[in-house]
Amino acid sequence: MVKVMSAGWKQAQENFAGGVNSPVRAFRSVGGDPVLMKKGQGAYLWSTDNQKFIDFCMSWGAMLLGHAELKTVQAIQAQAANGTSFGTSTPFETNLAVLIKKAFPDIEKLRFTSSGTEAAMSAIRLARGVTGRDRILKFEGCYHGHADSLLVKAGSGLATFGTPDSAGVPADLARMTATLPYNDSEAVRHFFKNETKIACVIVEPIAGNMGVVPAKPEFLKALRDECSKAGTLLIFDEVISGFRVGYGGAQHLYQIRPDLTILGKIIGGGLPVGAFGGSTKLMEHLSPLGRVYQAGTLSGNPLSMVAGANTLSQLSKIFYKQLNHKAEPFLAQVRLIFKKYRQPALIQSQGSMFTIFLGSEKVENFSDAKKCDTKKFARFFHLMLKNGLYIPPSLFEAYFISQAHTERDLEQALKKLDKAVKAL
Repeated sequence: MVKVMSAGWKQAQENFAGGVNSPVRAFRSVGGDPVLMKKGQGAYLWSTDNQKFIDFCMSWGAMLLGHAELKTVQAIQAQAANGTSFGTSTPFETNLAVLIKKAFPDIEKLRFTSSGTEAAMSAIRLARGVTGRDRILKFEGCYHGHADSLLVKAGSGLATFGTPDSAGVPADLARMTATLPYNDSEAVRHFFKNETKIACVIVEPIAGNMGVVPAKPEFLKALRDECSKAGTLLIFDEVISGFRVGYGGAQHLYQIRPDLTILGKIIGGGLPVGAFGGSTKLMEHLSPLGRVYQAGTLSGNPLSMVAGANTLSQLSKIFYKQLNHKAEPFLAQVRLIFKKYRQPALIQSQGSMFTIFLGSEKVENFSDAKKCDTKKFARFFHLMLKNGLYIPPSLFEAYFISQAHTERDLEQALKKLDKAVKAL
């Protein structure tokens, strides 16, 4: 039986490059046509042909409270009636900043952007401006947005297509970005013996773009020690892990203090947002006080600010204790299902984020992640869809549990997962 392309997907291909506005949505690595979604509520998504899915993508981790959470919707509606963008400073920016600083005390000053990519780009520009150095260090498989300097062995969507670098990135610019294997402390120490003029090191302290790969404590400690000795700024990209793995993010869990922190996703309550921040001394190098320029017409727009503030105001250490208490037994049952059907898989997690690595027993870096069974994952993805479970259409991504996932939702998900794994 020949599957007919949906009218919606056909129209999308006529209007967008590749039919999408972000590459991984195109289903190129898993095959088939993308599912077009029209509604989200709680832990569920509905497609344009009225299929219902339990969602474990959750807008790539942004929907910590679930889709269309009532208080967030009401906050957005109330602000929209009073205006969506003024191009001026507003009290809404300050309200959200105060909530962020409460959870991240090392952020003394911050700036909002409209995306995580902008925040990462701006943080690196700040580091270069402060240190007077050009070269930066990142790690294989860590994705920090699509700015030119960062599309070098960047994991995520690039890994999905098997492309380590992007066309359009000047070779001279790429040469200013050094890369090392993730979680390799010795490689870090060796690198800094030979390279002392590095502006910054940027890293995901809990990687989420080669699948969930937590950093080894000694790896982050080595980064902190070497950066401090070399006068290099340490940047933690917590766009995914910030407000996801706990109150205060990965830096609180590891008790490692970066010089700059990048945030996104959850701090916008489901609307576009990014932020970067650090000490007052560093942040005052930004214009209008300093010589490092950064700007954005929609940065700190009222809708994102009120949505984010509504989300963060509901968070606490107790919130995360309850969320993680929900996730742990669920993931234990997921492991038992794969074991029951003798399907080799590593379920790796940190709090409420996890990844199912098919055909692997250990994933500590990008090289390990690339050894997983991508063909089997493509079959697994479509079996999950068939059984009403939506997961990211890429092996190299994180899955997420939200506050909205009830015990009943998770019980139903386990039954559907059992059918999918059995069919493998």
